[in-house]
Amino acid sequence: MVIIEKQPGEPWIKSARNISDAIETCVNARARALLLYPENLPEKFFDLSSGEAGEILQKLRQYRIRFAIVCPKAMPLTDRFRELMIEENRANHFRLFESADAAREWLLLEQEVADE
Repeated sequence: MVIIEKQPGEPWIKSARNISDAIETCVNARARALLLYPENLPEKFFDLSSGEAGEILQKLRQYRIRFAIVCPKAMPLTDRFRELMIEENRANHFRLFESADAAREWLLLEQEVADE
């Protein structure tokens, strides 16, 4: 299975409007999984009031692209974002991980289940 993975510290999706570029990259590579770091995302992604996370997650879900973010445990998350994560963990489309290896493992495991 193909996973599109960006390197930490490399801006990629500058706003929710740019999510179509990421989706195009996934579609062209026949990837159904995306692994990013906070720096690859819009600055306001983790601020739910901005709408960035909601729009990005909705588009990725629409194209059936699983999404994992490698997020250090020390990164402060708002209570609202934590609530979002509780909901997302039920759906199995989006997760936060402390390591890239754990994120890759989840993306690959989920793909194996989807392929069955």
